[in-house]
Amino acid sequence: MIQDNQAINVGKYLTLADFCTCSQTYQRYQDKIVPIPQNPDSIKAICDLNKFIIDPVIDYFGKARFELTYGFCSADLKKYLNQKDSNTGIKNGRIDPSRDQHMAHELNTKGKYYCDRLGAACDFMIIDLPSDELVEWILQTKLPFDSLYFYGKARSIHISYGSQQKRDIWTFTCLGVPTKKGLTGWIKLAQKI
Repeated sequence: MIQDNQAINVGKYLTLADFCTCSQTYQRYQDKIVPIPQNPDSIKAICDLNKFIIDPVIDYFGKARFELTYGFCSADLKKYLNQKDSNTGIKNGRIDPSRDQHMAHELNTKGKYYCDRLGAACDFMIIDLPSDELVEWILQTKLPFDSLYFYGKARSIHISYGSQQKRDIWTFTCLGVPTKKGLTGWIKLAQKI
């Protein structure tokens, strides 16, 4: 059973459990959530994300500075992200399963992929490094990402790896609307492969 494989390595540095249990929402509701992928193709996609994106980042910056803030989103975790916290009334989190690739190759109850783009995604930061400098390093190193979301210098970045390898970059307005405004330099750098 896949759930029994939480200790398997998905890269040189992380286990499947590391990748599936790092979110704050999981930590809050862990007794009610099965965090592990149910589709073996999701595990392969997570391994590819680690091999082509996370391992090179940790190789360069070191494991001690790497902080994974959000990895794989199981169907159970998705339910809790979409709910409001009973104490605060604030929604537990945001997810856009049709686009963000956090659900990897998982299938919904109708047997369709949550995200047709497939691949896998995670959010992470490097301690004591502004995230804009991390983005610059990723672009200069020419890591083969699919999508990269920049939320601000002091926040984690979102990055995905999939077969498309679009090297698409987005940031967000203060209202959370995706935009490419102000990213011209990065977009040009991303297209130089």
